[in-house]
Amino acid sequence: MASVTYEGVVKKYSDFTALHGIDLKIEDKEFLVLVGPSGCGKSTALRCLAGLEDISEGNIRIDDRIVNDVAPKDRDIAMVFQSYALYPHMSVQENMAFGLKLRKTPKAEIAKRVGEAATMLGLESMLDRKPKQLSGGQRQRVALGRAIVRHPKVFLLDEPLSNLDAKLRVEMRANLSRYHQQLQTTFVYVTHDQVEAMTMASRIAVMNLGVLQQVDTPLNLYERPDNLFVAGFIGSPAMNFFNARIEKGDGKLVVNAGSFTAEIPSMRADKFQPFAGKDVIFGIRPEDIHHPNFTPPGIIPAEVAGKVDVTEVMGNEIFTYLNNGNHSFVARVDPRSNFAVGQDVKLSFNLDNMHIFDKETELAIR
Repeated sequence: MASVTYEGVVKKYSDFTALHGIDLKIEDKEFLVLVGPSGCGKSTALRCLAGLEDISEGNIRIDDRIVNDVAPKDRDIAMVFQSYALYPHMSVQENMAFGLKLRKTPKAEIAKRVGEAATMLGLESMLDRKPKQLSGGQRQRVALGRAIVRHPKVFLLDEPLSNLDAKLRVEMRANLSRYHQQLQTTFVYVTHDQVEAMTMASRIAVMNLGVLQQVDTPLNLYERPDNLFVAGFIGSPAMNFFNARIEKGDGKLVVNAGSFTAEIPSMRADKFQPFAGKDVIFGIRPEDIHHPNFTPPGIIPAEVAGKVDVTEVMGNEIFTYLNNGNHSFVARVDPRSNFAVGQDVKLSFNLDNMHIFDKETELAIR
C-alpha cells in the first residue's frame, strides 16, 4: 500500500507543455480519478507516474521514495490500459501468470495468486479459455487480474472501460469499486467520462490544458465548483450558463440576464454586494429547473419563461431543451411534465442552488 505525491511536476514536449506544475497528494488506499477532456494531460500525468514518460521538472514520490529515475518495473505499480493487450495464444490462466513467471515467482505462489484473483473476478470457470473465447467485459477482467496477481502498491488504470458497451461499463464500474474495497490498495484512474469519476472516486482531480483545476470529493465538486470549467464539466447534462449583471434595486440584489431577472436570496446577498454593477455568469443545473406544477416545496423559486425546442423522454425524467431570448438551456423535469415542442412555458429556477461566477476570472463567487 502506498501514497503518491506529485510535487510541481512539469512535462514538456519540445515547445509544448503538457503538464504545468502539478501538485497533488494521493493518500494510501484512496481511489483517485483524474478526469478532463481529451488533451488535458490526465494520461500524461499517469504515464509519468508509471515511468513511461520522463518528467521535465519536479518530483514524483511513491510513499517517501522519489521515483523520477526509477525504472517502471521497479516502481511496484501495475497498469491496466484501454487496450486489453492479452496474448491471444495463451489461456486466461497463462495471461494472468505471465508477469509472475518473468519475475521467477515460485510455481506454487503463482497458482495461489492466480486462483485468488480468478475467484475475486469471477473467472474460475474460464481459466483454460483463450481471449478470443471471451466477451469484452471478461477480457477486461483478465487484464485486471494480470495486474492484481502482482500485489502492487499502486494500480494505474488508463480509461479501462472505454471499449465496453454501455451496460458493461455500468457493471464494471460497480465491480471496480468492489475490487478496490477488497484489495485496499491505492487506485489512480484516468477517464474523460465524468459519470465514471463521480460514481467510483474517493476524490476527483479535474484537469484542463495541463493545469489541475480542483481536487475534491465528487459531491463537493458538484455542489461547490471552484470555477466555470469545473462547473461545466461535472454534471450531466452540463450546468446552464447565462451572461448576466448583478444590479441593485429597492434594497435588493438581482441577477439580470436580459431575458429574465432573478432576485438573489437575502441570506446570500452579502457576498455578492461587491459585485453590484458588474458582469457575471449565472449558472443553474438542469436538475434545479422545474415544471411549475412539480416544484419541490421549500425552495426559493424564480419564474423564467422559455420556448420548448426539443424533448427527450428518459422514463424517470424528461430532458427539455429550451430557448429564452439569446439563451439556450436544458432542464431535467418531472416525467409528468407535458411539454410539447414549440410550446411557450414557465419554469421555476431553484435559486437555493444557483451559482455565480466572476466573468473576468471565471472563479466562483462564494
